Amino acid sequence: MLLRNRTEAGRELAARLLDLEHEGSLKDPVVLALPRGGVPVAVEIATALGAPLDVLVVRKIGAPFNPELGVGAVAGEAPPLYDRRTLAMLDLTEERLGPAVARERTELRRREALYRGGRPMPEVHGRTVVLVDDGLATGVTARAALRAVRGLEPADVVMAVPVCSREAAELVAAESDRLVYLHQPRPFSSVGQWYLDFEQVGDDEVIRTLTAARAAGADATGGGPSDHG
Repeated sequence: MLLRNRTEAGRELAARLLDLEHEGSLKDPVVLALPRGGVPVAVEIATALGAPLDVLVVRKIGAPFNPELGVGAVAGEAPPLYDRRTLAMLDLTEERLGPAVARERTELRRREALYRGGRPMPEVHGRTVVLVDDGLATGVTARAALRAVRGLEPADVVMAVPVCSREAAELVAAESDRLVYLHQPRPFSSVGQWYLDFEQVGDDEVIRTLTAARAAGADATGGGPSDHG
């Protein structure tokens, strides 16, 4: 099983979510992508559902001796989420990770401002939030995102990904109202191994996609600038 690219994966995932919408399981949905890789997937879902698209920035917390080794994640203003087993294995404490958390919070806010251009995130209170990423390996960033969204009091939260590991699926399913995925291959070592094209998504692509989605939404609702004289 190989996915061609994120766009094709998003279209396949959108078909699954349309089935849920037809069942009445998605209440006034809003789609939030985990940038950057989740954005090309999420735009296909938002288009199919006719839902607004935005981002929820999540930052990995790296180990002090190896920033690429994720030991947790932070999203929004929610407290950091740590992989307790990894912390114990590496003999790390939350206090020792404080400087890393502060750095990632700063970068998180910078990216939110960059991607949104100063606009607030869509109102999600009482709505179904569809959180989208291009895959789940450990699930720690998705779980941090889910906890941040819960604090905004949505009606429910659906996590949607093209591919995931069994371990991540179990963890994420426990924290979401529904987990929707296309494939759960085994063995699973990384998300990228299940895509033929897994080219890195840049900030420019994220900004272009969000700008186009907002413009399409304004056109669909007649909410363009010309309507307000």
